[in-house]
Amino acid sequence: MGNVFRGGGQSLHLSNGGTVVFIDVLMLAVSDLADDEWDYRFAALLTLQDQNVMGRGAVGFDLRDIAWGASMVERARSKDFVLRTAALALSRHRWNELEYDPPFARDYLLQFTSMVTSFVPSGGTQLGGGFPSPEERAVASCARHRVLSALPHWEGCFLCNRPESS
Repeated sequence: MGNVFRGGGQSLHLSNGGTVVFIDVLMLAVSDLADDEWDYRFAALLTLQDQNVMGRGAVGFDLRDIAWGASMVERARSKDFVLRTAALALSRHRWNELEYDPPFARDYLLQFTSMVTSFVPSGGTQLGGGFPSPEERAVASCARHRVLSALPHWEGCFLCNRPESS
């Protein structure tokens, strides 16, 4: 079982473990970059990829399902935010806080960056399927890990929800 992220005519197929790595490194970056309502909505989308909450093999998204903004300026700003998030994650930002070494994260992030770069967001203000509304944006931060989370809906961030290692 695995998960698929799509966009720009490309697909990123990840195992459940690969998905954990991909989302972990993106969450560390997005948590430090978010400063606009749309950014927090994108962060909420990433929190919905937590397989410890949503179920293994039950996550993934298509860039077409994201509400990028009504105007060209809004869409360009939103796309730039996602690319800056991926770039910050590629710089190994806060990876030392993970309890593991994410050896394939760089490859996942490079493919995701290619997907986002080649993707052309469409106009319209309707919400895409599964893209969090402004009211559902991730505004809570886990005090322990300094990571945006779906609090108060879930009991902590992705690091808090991680099962104990044996």
